[in-house]
Amino acid sequence: MIEKLKPYPAYKDSGVEWLGKVPAHWEVRAIRHITSPVKGKQPKALYSKDEAPAGAQPYLTMQYMRGHKGTAKALYSLSDGLVTARKGDVLLLWDGANAGEFFLAKDGVVPSTAALLATDKHDRHYLYFMLKQCEPWLRAFSTGMGIPHVDGSFLKQMQIALPPLSEQTAIVRFLDYMDRRIRRYIRAKQRLIKLLEEYKQALIHQAVIGQIDVRTGEPYPAYKESGVEWLGKVPEHWKVVPLKFLSRRVQNGSTPPTSNEAFYHAGTVPWYGPSSCGYEEQVGKPVRLLNEMAFQSGVARLISAPALLVVVIGATAGRMALLNQNGATNQQITAYELNTKQVIPAFAIKQLRPAESWLRGTASTATIPILNTSIVSRLLVALPPLPEQIAIVEYLDAQTAKIDAAMAAARREIELLREYRTRLIADVVTGKVDVREVAAQLPEEPPEEGEWMDTEEAVEGEAADDEAIAETFSEEEVAR
Repeated sequence: MIEKLKPYPAYKDSGVEWLGKVPAHWEVRAIRHITSPVKGKQPKALYSKDEAPAGAQPYLTMQYMRGHKGTAKALYSLSDGLVTARKGDVLLLWDGANAGEFFLAKDGVVPSTAALLATDKHDRHYLYFMLKQCEPWLRAFSTGMGIPHVDGSFLKQMQIALPPLSEQTAIVRFLDYMDRRIRRYIRAKQRLIKLLEEYKQALIHQAVIGQIDVRTGEPYPAYKESGVEWLGKVPEHWKVVPLKFLSRRVQNGSTPPTSNEAFYHAGTVPWYGPSSCGYEEQVGKPVRLLNEMAFQSGVARLISAPALLVVVIGATAGRMALLNQNGATNQQITAYELNTKQVIPAFAIKQLRPAESWLRGTASTATIPILNTSIVSRLLVALPPLPEQIAIVEYLDAQTAKIDAAMAAARREIELLREYRTRLIADVVTGKVDVREVAAQLPEEPPEEGEWMDTEEAVEGEAADDEAIAETFSEEEVAR
């Protein structure tokens, strides 16, 4: 189908730098001649869904319009003379970090941070696609000290290309058809990634708790109860010991005063916080670098690698990561310097990962979750002999590398599809290719649930492959 697309027979200069040439029969008009932005208003009261009075409509926050899980966080009555949008109207984020971004609205009330660009003379979906091409320019000319906002004068003067209404409809029909197919393929790839990740975790779990002997591919000849919920039965010859017995030293981190730059100047030793402990086995990016003065002054404690880092304070309490080079942490992390004569660090992290959720369940119920370090220290580890640990780690490294490669290939396909979709939309709505003939031949096809194109990333899963969990507070706040 795509190979059938050809340029229009004749073009003219649009007079607009980013548009370049457009089909000869298209108009180029300023936005002020097409629609006038109407800013939303702040409601007098917000209600939860259960408390909302009769006739209340969703409050169209950015998260709600982007299709985040759940429903609108707040609703309120329409009796206050507020600005309302219909499903498919074009909304513009007027204020904030995302000022200049366009959305196709759902039914609801326009917040004070957005503006409604209503029109009955043009196809609203086409207008949305066209305006999306203007976002880089609109954002570049956002104004304001601190909180950016759209320059209304620049917006009204901005010029866009407008084909006849029937052609707008044909363009939207074509893009809607193509978008559905691209999204379906992306979702299929995302399902594949999810299945591969589940298989990977099952493979790791099976090997590190001894459900199968990786050297033979068969179960072990005899098992015993480990006394640990997430371990179950383990091979009879494995030892079950507390984490602290596998550690040369256990210590909590500390934070050198951030007001004294002398501890941080020309630092070479990585200093980690909870944000450094993600979903990977290895610790991630350090928060800052410390110099030797911080350790000599006693305001920081050096951790000798290899060590198991456990977050004990904050929203991600229970999260673990391996430290493979000397470093330091803040007080939200407890470090277990591992005795490599007893345990292979990669084996330890693989076996203990399932305990993260159990640890979170033991946290205090205070506003900030806090783990009891003694409970963490008593975590039981089922240990095979050292040569067997090495064999398990080597086996898993080889097997998971293949799975990781397959997932990386699928993610790359998704990335390329998104790039292709973006380029296709831009080429079609600016008249680089003519889709009228192809659009007329497309079959009638009602959209499937969740496939209506309310935003560029309407399917929340597309943007959530590697979603990070926000911290309750930052390392800088802890320091203060």
